[in-house]
Amino acid sequence: MALVDRLPKHLFTTRGWGLLASGVASLLLAQIMGRRDLLALGILLVALPLVALAGLRVLKPRFQVFREFHPSTVETSSTATVRLAVARTGTATGPVIMEEQLPPRFGEPPAFGFPTRSASGGTSRYEYHLRSGKRGQFRIGPVTAEFCDPFGLSLHRHAIDDGDILTVTPAAVELPATGLAGARGNDGVTATRIRANPSDDDVMTREYRHGDPMRRVHWAATARHGELMVRQEESVTTPEATIILDQRYSAFVSGSGAVFGPHEDAVELLSSEAFEWVVTAAMSISSHLADRNYSLRFLDAAGNPAFRGSRSAPYPETEEYTGLGGLQSIAESLAAIQLGGPRHGHGERHKDASAVVDATEAPFDDHLMDKLAAHRLRGPVLALLGNMPVAEARALAPAAGYGANAFALVVTDHPRHAQPVIEALKLGGWRAVAVSPRTDLPAAWAGFDQGEILAAAAAAMDVRRGAAVPR
Repeated sequence: MALVDRLPKHLFTTRGWGLLASGVASLLLAQIMGRRDLLALGILLVALPLVALAGLRVLKPRFQVFREFHPSTVETSSTATVRLAVARTGTATGPVIMEEQLPPRFGEPPAFGFPTRSASGGTSRYEYHLRSGKRGQFRIGPVTAEFCDPFGLSLHRHAIDDGDILTVTPAAVELPATGLAGARGNDGVTATRIRANPSDDDVMTREYRHGDPMRRVHWAATARHGELMVRQEESVTTPEATIILDQRYSAFVSGSGAVFGPHEDAVELLSSEAFEWVVTAAMSISSHLADRNYSLRFLDAAGNPAFRGSRSAPYPETEEYTGLGGLQSIAESLAAIQLGGPRHGHGERHKDASAVVDATEAPFDDHLMDKLAAHRLRGPVLALLGNMPVAEARALAPAAGYGANAFALVVTDHPRHAQPVIEALKLGGWRAVAVSPRTDLPAAWAGFDQGEILAAAAAAMDVRRGAAVPR
């Protein structure tokens, strides 16, 4: 039994190996005893399994496989349902054991028998579920099957399809309502009242709500009511937000920093812990603003379309996204986005040219400024950044003037060391915060609003105390 267990399992069955062993024994006996009948028998016994194996490999049974994912793209940690339909197209008959090949992270591959008892029209249908805790693109399949010849002597396993790609998008984290929408308002619209000679009494007001920008505070009404009041304006336009997504290798990987392809069993991605935090932040902010009817524009550090190097991007050259369809495109684009550009300190560049930002394009230069100027003051500008020298921060600082508000998240392993960068951005008008990859994203998002809320509370207290109201 020990010898049988050591034999290859995908060439011959136990019966086939038995015939081969018997044939070899007959040939040896024929040589020793000089018997021609044993020689003929030995040749027959050896030839039968070999002919069966050759025939099975040449005349492969043919099948058609249809695979469907539901939903077609799935968020991390969510469940995707895989539906398979398998139909025989060749003339071979008999039951077959099939197996769906999966990346190791999904566990044991499912096995199933063909045909099923409930098969209709020659097609058997199967269903199973998958879940991934990491974003990326994963090859699901192919379906492999082990076939046996009619005499049960030989075995052959081969793939009957090519498999399909499952796209796993980053899941959005729910963010708290804040005043980051700036003049656009927290409800996702821009309001402007049109009158020939407006006065303070012409402006409708309401109570201050958490998230209202301070620029909409109506100080005269606040003085009359003894509590913060804001302008409630009338006509609306579609708000816009621009997100600068830094994806440079040098910004997220230090000389000794850890680099990893997040999914050893997926299409290779070059990433890091800090960049994964940025990807989640980009998805969460997009969802947060899209829920408030914002149109979104994504640019990289050089002013190019941010998803140009993403393998999963449905429209790599697109910059602007609107509505639910736009949000879905953003999610799919973020699924396989990765670090690009020169590997400073590593003496090499990424092997995949499609993911590399041209090294001749300087970050935060006139190209980016021109792109921002084209949508000047139409909404907030948000920058998701990695490590950068102070000189780059100073180059980016003037970009704050192109947005109704400007916010920057600098993700670094050592936030305290990033304070010179934060100060340089603040001098240019940015509201900037340095965070680590372990920082809670909702807390980082709400952190932008803390200073504004404290200022509003202090102003309300001054009004109640009869302090002078600034105009």
